[in-house]
Amino acid sequence: MNAPLIVLGLESSCDDTSAAVLRGREILSNVVMGQAELHAAFGGVVPEIAARAHAEKLDIAVEQALLEAGIGLRDVDAIAVTAGPGLIGGVLSGVMCAKGLAAGAGKPLIGVNHLAGHALTPRLTDDLAYPYLMLLISGGHCQFLIAHGPDSFERLGGTIDDAPGEAFDKTARLLGLPQPGGPSVEAAARDGDAARFRFPRPLLDRPGCDMSFSGLKTALLRERDRIVAEKGGLTTTDRADLCAGFQSAIRDVLTEKTRRALAIYLERKPCEPAFAIAGGVAANTAIRAELETLCRDAGVAFMAPPLALCTDNAAMIAYAGSELFAAGHRSDMALKARPRWPLDPGAAPLVGSGKKGAKA
Repeated sequence: MNAPLIVLGLESSCDDTSAAVLRGREILSNVVMGQAELHAAFGGVVPEIAARAHAEKLDIAVEQALLEAGIGLRDVDAIAVTAGPGLIGGVLSGVMCAKGLAAGAGKPLIGVNHLAGHALTPRLTDDLAYPYLMLLISGGHCQFLIAHGPDSFERLGGTIDDAPGEAFDKTARLLGLPQPGGPSVEAAARDGDAARFRFPRPLLDRPGCDMSFSGLKTALLRERDRIVAEKGGLTTTDRADLCAGFQSAIRDVLTEKTRRALAIYLERKPCEPAFAIAGGVAANTAIRAELETLCRDAGVAFMAPPLALCTDNAAMIAYAGSELFAAGHRSDMALKARPRWPLDPGAAPLVGSGKKGAKA
């Protein structure tokens, strides 16, 4: 019997510098170095600052990951790295670091789509069988995918503007809550009255699985301005109620669109029907609970990674790399950093294309 593959993974697509070592599905180490303090004063991620921080921390993260795993670079079978999509400066930092390691140690290199890392996380944690339905919800992406294999994804729909995580971040900024916005809005919403403000549920009046969240953010801005004009400011109760109403609207949209995606997926009659969520917004307990209930009622297995593996991390990249490696994929020194890289290249672009190709 062959020994499990040992893969070193690198992730630097946004504002988390991460390196991890996997042996098969066993996570030997998963080092994540955040940048929240660097970006706090700007109300969001500054690409130039993020890229510089990645360049400074990647080698440190790799060294720590190998140390925690108790191995040396010579013991690694392959090196996997996020090659896109993401902030190009950060992606480029990771790709160049991985190329140097692969060339210096004589190890195979595998370029990984960041979205595939999230989409394959349920296989890392639960050994989920193909095909399964996946909802990827993060700060930059939101889409329904049927995962047929490590390099085969079928998109059923997604957001045509803001991703939910982006909407959460913008809402937090509008209400004076700290970043990252998702956890801040969720925490405030626990004490709020979701019925006080009735925010729109965009695109529910249209067929299909596409979503829109920018109008929801605008509706919240108008309510905030109305309250400020009437009272001269926001109380803690106002913030909590606004957050609860906003989160409730996001949850309702995701639930209804998931119901539609499940119907399409189940028409294919999969042998072991399963629905999985991943990405930063998958850590939201209210959204997660609603989707779990929906799946239980539909008789579909529900999978969600541990919260630590919902956000960006190199363990998911290492695992995706191991599946791609087993399928015969290899990259060379011509591997490029890509700001855009759709998982389903045959699907129509959700957010436009332009000279660099489809975003997602």
